[in-house]
Amino acid sequence: MKIGIFGSDYQSGKQDAIKSLFDYLAKLNIEVWVEKYFYNFLSKKCAFTPPVAGFIKQDNFHLDMVFSLGGDGTFLRTAAWVGNQGIPILGINTGRLGFLADIATSEITDTLNEIVNNEYRLEERTLFELNSSTSFCGQNNYALNEIAILKRDTSSMISIQTYLNDEFLTEYLADGLLFSTPTGSTAYNLSINGPIILPQSKNFVLSPVAPHSLNVRPLVIPEDYKIRLKVESRSQNFLVALDGRSEVFLSGSEFQIQKANFTIKIVKRKNQNFYETLRKKLLWGKDVRNN
Repeated sequence: MKIGIFGSDYQSGKQDAIKSLFDYLAKLNIEVWVEKYFYNFLSKKCAFTPPVAGFIKQDNFHLDMVFSLGGDGTFLRTAAWVGNQGIPILGINTGRLGFLADIATSEITDTLNEIVNNEYRLEERTLFELNSSTSFCGQNNYALNEIAILKRDTSSMISIQTYLNDEFLTEYLADGLLFSTPTGSTAYNLSINGPIILPQSKNFVLSPVAPHSLNVRPLVIPEDYKIRLKVESRSQNFLVALDGRSEVFLSGSEFQIQKANFTIKIVKRKNQNFYETLRKKLLWGKDVRNN
């Protein structure tokens, strides 16, 4: 079995867990490949040089599974590397909250045993594809969580003319407009009062960011809808961000957003479910007075 490991360079207090992971992978005789950037961090900042089969240096790599060590940001970066290759991703949480990276460090040994024994399940998650007249982030125009259209360098709102399947929806006057997948519904979307959507739902969410009119509310649409946008800004530019990767565009730019033609496969333990995640991460059902 060939495993690839991606990680963040912010692993405060997690060095012991990372070393234990590599040690147990070696015990299981698993061939380990590591992202070069992460390996350099381990060797220089943590004085740890685990034996590896090689380094992951480009998008075209051949692995049975990849591990993401960090938080959800690291997971999203890992997903961008994996792209349409169909390689399952396991998120190990050495960060903070972690909806995508939801395997605790205390669960590493049990989880690895389950993977070796093929006792796990895969969840397929939908992505966005963004197209415009100019390229975005070196053609990496896919997003697992969200696409955000945001104002930049000014207090003035931006105008976003929005069409669904070529039918005019509305002109959003707001600080921005957020497009979320079910996976991303617990991220930025949640902080601007968008709805939480079950991962298995086949929907997208359009959530305005600080809209001029309070009557404009988040809208849930089918995932097979095609979205077309034209964005105007008094400052003559605005920001477009895909899972945190951002670029500046000129006022008047037009975009098309649709469901990507591939999915990201996420590794889950058999006893995991989304409802448990909500109870654990968002403290649903908890009475803070009992703490």
